[in-house]
Amino acid sequence: MNRVIITMFGLVLCISVYGQAPKQAVPTKQQLAWHDMEYYWFIHFGPNTFTDKEWGQGDEQADIFNPSALDCRQWARIAKASGAKGIIITAKHHDGFSLWPSNFSKHTVRESAWRNGKGDVLKELSQACKQYGLKFGVYLSPWDRNHPQYGTAAYNDIYINTMKELVTKYGPFFEFWWDGANGEGPNGKKQVYDFKRFERTIRAIAPNTVVFSDIGPDIRWVGNEKGIAGETNWNYLDTAGFARGIGAPSTDTLSYGNINGKNWIPAECDVSIRPGWFYHAQEDDKVKTPQQLFDLYLKSVGRGSTLLLNVPPDRRGLINEKDSASLIGFKALRDESFANNIAFGSPAELHTNGSIFKLTKFTDGDTKSSEKITDHKNASVWIKFDSTKKINCVVLQEDITKGQFVKSAHVILLNGLQETKKIAVTTIGRKRILVFPAQDVSSIRLIITDAKGAPTISEVAAYHIPEMLTVL
Repeated sequence: MNRVIITMFGLVLCISVYGQAPKQAVPTKQQLAWHDMEYYWFIHFGPNTFTDKEWGQGDEQADIFNPSALDCRQWARIAKASGAKGIIITAKHHDGFSLWPSNFSKHTVRESAWRNGKGDVLKELSQACKQYGLKFGVYLSPWDRNHPQYGTAAYNDIYINTMKELVTKYGPFFEFWWDGANGEGPNGKKQVYDFKRFERTIRAIAPNTVVFSDIGPDIRWVGNEKGIAGETNWNYLDTAGFARGIGAPSTDTLSYGNINGKNWIPAECDVSIRPGWFYHAQEDDKVKTPQQLFDLYLKSVGRGSTLLLNVPPDRRGLINEKDSASLIGFKALRDESFANNIAFGSPAELHTNGSIFKLTKFTDGDTKSSEKITDHKNASVWIKFDSTKKINCVVLQEDITKGQFVKSAHVILLNGLQETKKIAVTTIGRKRILVFPAQDVSSIRLIITDAKGAPTISEVAAYHIPEMLTVL
């Protein structure tokens, strides 16, 4: 009898332990701060700016880098005016040219004619970012088409020492960017990157810096260079068995994430304001318009990712006037569109089984106030306006400090008792922005049709944005 009881107790214990859903990963405080940045700049600058190349060969003479009027304060001033929260610069691209006088290379600004070899782009940009309240990050290509030791075991030590040099002299960085490209160096050999050592090193010397690559460890590539995240976009990713570069997950996986992924590795959407990543004068008439940039914002930040927008300085070392005008226009469109949250302060009710309801804080404008919907299969959120309002944009937010849960939902717009529009949604994540032709609306209903668990909603907002912004 005792054996039976013990056996039954053991069975119950196993069910209670192993029957629980696995605990989901949640973002670190560094990742949360990164999510909140939403939009920041990439800057591609170097010898390619002066050769009209996108990928340099590494044999370019250092003297070719000679901007006539470089002003990093101008970069930072325009970035700040455009609403960007930080700048990541290509400290060293694949050609191996370093924008600072590195002790671990002989192909740097020190060897150039610019400022008689006394210049330091990273020093000037780090100071400019501090002056304008921007965060600073660096891209350091592991591929080096110039360094004579690339393709040997010694180069991994050189790369690690270079990372240490950057962090020591110019940090702290909000983001460190690893490109997965791996080609031949000047000796005709490819490098076997020791990314495990690279990762241990950056964690030790810069524990508050988030690290980007195809597979993180903190941020993943979105799988394209168009600046567009998947309409379904999970912040989770499985990395076991994958590598950076050609061993990365498929582009679809990088775009959508893994619904049951083990790691919190959200997507970053990188895209250039021009067709190329480096400045080319022949592209001056191909700068993306403010409306095109706003559309990219909807398809990156509005799908739970961040927008890393490349803005390349010209041969003067200045942000070109064409780019600047478009960026300021982009900021004006965002300010105009999201200035008036029509749902702010409206009653927000959580209904259960169609009869029981309670007021929530979903419309208080504070993303830190949130509520878990424990019975989402039998619940709906109602936002009720005091009169009919014209809207064409709804913004939904999950409290991602608790994880990401919503798999699918419907947003239903009503005018009185009349349903005027029903919008299907998959993931929400940190922010989901929905745009549609303008509707006369007296209430909004959010129904979560499927979720991984009990989702936690923080905000439901509504706007009437310029109609032209809903049609791209």
